Amino acid sequence: MNIKKMLKTVLFTAVIVANGAVFAYSPDELKKECHKPKFTDFTLTEYKAPKNIETAPESEFSFRASAFANPTSIKLTIKGQKIPFTLESTSSFHQVNAKLPAEYTGKYVRLNVTAAVLDGTCHEEMGWLLKITDKKPVETAPDATEQAPVAEPAQANPEPVK
Repeated sequence: MNIKKMLKTVLFTAVIVANGAVFAYSPDELKKECHKPKFTDFTLTEYKAPKNIETAPESEFSFRASAFANPTSIKLTIKGQKIPFTLESTSSFHQVNAKLPAEYTGKYVRLNVTAAVLDGTCHEEMGWLLKITDKKPVETAPDATEQAPVAEPAQANPEPVK
């Protein structure tokens, strides 16, 4: 085989291999690469059968969003209304803290959260169903318990008993 033919064969093979590497990822495979944000450690109890646990009005709550969620993209809503929240970020998660608005007292609501990943290629949506009770639980004052009678100090020179 002459050198020219061999060189052409090697170049042709290199071009084919390079093109194959470029087309190795289809759009479906690229979608699989997105690591959607995760939401964990929600502090309120979801309303679901069989327990159907209700939530006190104006309850404070929190949850965590994974670190690869873009903190500026996090949105918290109930019935389409934005809910204010505070955000504390660490290297491993974003802590979201908020309070249920008083206007939802006595109602069923879905608390929704959305967030995009840092590079914006994908996002995640999640929510929790809550049944908010009709009124706040009555805060009871601590019971004023009666104190036990205090014994009188012993006398230094007790009188003998007869």
